[in-house]
Amino acid sequence: MGRPLLSSSSRPDLRTDVIDLYYLHRVDPKVPVEEVAELMGEFIREGKIRGWGLSEAGPKTIARAQAVTKLTALQSEYSMMFRDPEAKILPLLKAENIGFVPFSPLGKGFLTGAITADAKFGNDDCRHIIPRLQGENLHANMKLVAEVQELARAKNATPAQIALAWVLAQGDFIAPIPGTTRLERLKENLGALRVEFSSDELAHIRELLDATPVAGDRYPAELAKRVAE
Repeated sequence: MGRPLLSSSSRPDLRTDVIDLYYLHRVDPKVPVEEVAELMGEFIREGKIRGWGLSEAGPKTIARAQAVTKLTALQSEYSMMFRDPEAKILPLLKAENIGFVPFSPLGKGFLTGAITADAKFGNDDCRHIIPRLQGENLHANMKLVAEVQELARAKNATPAQIALAWVLAQGDFIAPIPGTTRLERLKENLGALRVEFSSDELAHIRELLDATPVAGDRYPAELAKRVAE
């Protein structure tokens, strides 16, 4: 594996000489993750980074990497719309004291209620290839949006705040990263910190989610292959 260029002086605008968290946003199937972990360990020992993270890695890959250099964080998709990490990933991360940074905690905007049942996405929008946001799947999944909207009304919050607050409530090692390009949306997202759920409310939400299966895959087949075991 070629050694990546990592210069602590390449971003003087950050006013730091060390990177707090260095992410590898995909697991390279051609490079053993142990080699990657060893290199990350060298960067840590050299004082170039404080910690490192993987993205879209499964339990086997996490365990192999962790055995060489302790992982700081894992970034993978998790939301009311995609709960697969609950089976194996979340318990593993909690046990190993690895932070979890869920991307798409708003279901790529779907859980906000801003996407209608007849929505069409342009070719410049990555959502145009997401199976669960197309055709009959999109129509079927509007039931989940309705459930989130009802929860929002009961809490005097917005659907986005409910979706984010629910992710936060799944563990103190979880820090979701909702994407936004608008200041008002950023302020709305921050409002999720004021939304709290009782244990009974969380149990009720889980029952709702269990009873509302999501139609369609989160990735087309060719992209699904990029998720490591």
